[in-house]
Amino acid sequence: MMEKRYRVAIVVLGDIGRSPRMQYHALSLATHAHFEVDIVANGGSQPYMDVIENKNIHIHEMASVRLQGLFKISRALALLIKAVIQFFILVWFLRFKIPRPDAFLVQNPPSVPTLAAVKLSSWLWLGRCGFVIDWHNTGYTLLGMSHGSSHIIVKLYKWFEKYFGRTANSSLCVTESMQQWLAQNWGVKASVFYDKPTQFFHPTALKESHKLFCSLNKRICDPDNFHDCFSTGKKNNDPSDTLFSTQYGDNVSLKSSRPALIVSSTSWTSDEDFNVLLEAAVMYDRRVAAALNEDDSIDEEKLWTDLSNGKKYFYPRLLFIISGKGPDKKKYEEKMKKLKLRRVAFRTMWLPAEEYPLLLGSADLGVSLHKSSSGLDLPMKIVDMFGSGLPVCAVSYSCIKELVKDGENGLLFSSSSELANQLMMLFEGFPDKCDALKALQDGALATRSSSSWSIEWETYAFPVIHEVISKER
Repeated sequence: MMEKRYRVAIVVLGDIGRSPRMQYHALSLATHAHFEVDIVANGGSQPYMDVIENKNIHIHEMASVRLQGLFKISRALALLIKAVIQFFILVWFLRFKIPRPDAFLVQNPPSVPTLAAVKLSSWLWLGRCGFVIDWHNTGYTLLGMSHGSSHIIVKLYKWFEKYFGRTANSSLCVTESMQQWLAQNWGVKASVFYDKPTQFFHPTALKESHKLFCSLNKRICDPDNFHDCFSTGKKNNDPSDTLFSTQYGDNVSLKSSRPALIVSSTSWTSDEDFNVLLEAAVMYDRRVAAALNEDDSIDEEKLWTDLSNGKKYFYPRLLFIISGKGPDKKKYEEKMKKLKLRRVAFRTMWLPAEEYPLLLGSADLGVSLHKSSSGLDLPMKIVDMFGSGLPVCAVSYSCIKELVKDGENGLLFSSSSELANQLMMLFEGFPDKCDALKALQDGALATRSSSSWSIEWETYAFPVIHEVISKER
């Protein structure tokens, strides 16, 4: 008789394609621990192909609940009804649609109604299912960003999250600050399991970067409704020639006149203020113009043509590529289009899970505007950037120094002016004479090599999950 294989149900009340940490959990449980894994989540973005193709991982997609008409009448009533519907959908899936798991591993937030639904489902399985919460943040603080911390809905949400958070058999969390806060304020004992880069993220080989640049070239140089230094100038019909690189036969080389490529990813929500980045871009543009003694009468079209033809200046053009989906995307796109910039441009796009790591590994700098609703979590995007050997400029807040070592693998800023100063300093003399940027890139590579997801997971996450399963058997 073969020994029964353990089974874990990963629960995400959201788009599983936009929950990388939970996908990594699934892959580790399936490949390292040899467990069967059921992912119960909403659809939307495609998960990693490794998740889709793994025979031990089974994805169960729940229907998303949308009550747009009711939201226009009463937001509070809509939130209540939506939570009730989601509760019954979750219980139906967790008790009747999937085989009995040995443990539930739950992403928090969202807390409502996820934690109550999982607790009830565990009880309906006669209490034979362990319950582990992976605390990414606190849900009530996210809700408080849109409603205000004193709103009755936020207070009820906080009570709910605290009450059901304490009913879990065990917990993981993403920072030491969160571990201390949960213990001191809610009596929740959590083990710290820092996000770490997986094998998907690494510096991109030059030929792979060139291939990516070729695929993105049209979206960069011929975008809809954007008129700037990258959409104007000579039109290049050579498919092997891009803004950044060119190919002769089998040889690929980077252009010395290429722009600096800066990337960010976002869910376009209120916990990231992109006005800071837009203001910094305007300041960089004006300060470069002043440094080069350009006045307002300069012929921008001629300048753009010269730049397109390869003319170099001491400060480069900056191209910001911002990846992600979310509610505030269109609002910021309209603001970007109205900016009058000579040497800076923005492109927003959604990249497939397989292309996003290639972009990070091909870029020169990352930017994080995440400021944390609770001050207790760390942005996964920075972990991915470090995994790709990419340094970052990040908004400074209480626990960010657990990840970003200022002056070593990145820089911290508190204002748009400070970010603009950092851009000027890092890209002075780009691409060959920017020693400060190269030092940070070395620091990011050192951070990458210091640890990996698989080692950290086996050391800190797996023992917690396995102990819960062992106690429930």
